[in-house]
Amino acid sequence: MDKTSPSTTGVIAEFWHGARAVVPTLPETPPGSDRIWGLGATPEQADRLLLLVLAGTKTATAGYLEEYEAEGAAVEQIGDLDILLDGAGAPRAIIETTSVDIRPFDEVTAEHAFAEGEDDRTLASWRRIHRDFYERFVAPECAFRNDMPIVCQRFRLVYPRNFA
Repeated sequence: MDKTSPSTTGVIAEFWHGARAVVPTLPETPPGSDRIWGLGATPEQADRLLLLVLAGTKTATAGYLEEYEAEGAAVEQIGDLDILLDGAGAPRAIIETTSVDIRPFDEVTAEHAFAEGEDDRTLASWRRIHRDFYERFVAPECAFRNDMPIVCQRFRLVYPRNFA
């Protein structure tokens, strides 16, 4: 859940304007900076995961509730619109949150793991990937716990932009 802001609001405004030309039901103003972010923790992860979103394979993501709290970030709500950034910080897609479920790590469902679209899409690989992510990028100084609350977000792709 690397929530980053692009270097200029002009880039976001231009992206949003282009998206509204295709999806006129979008609000006139883009979401705030807390709703503009890149998937993963590295530019490579952001690009790889974004490609899965654009392909329609990835329709879910997950974050650690404790990370939200540490950053003072609000948990997504149904209907929230987010702008996804690529690894270079450029806006590339708009997603709309369709559901949010907070549950312990060891109670995340196989259905959610499949919707995340990563690796072989099994719950076992989801657990391995997300535990490694937590231990490497989120809180390497904290012990991982199977009861850690996970924010399981489902979304739909509202607007794609060509991605090379």
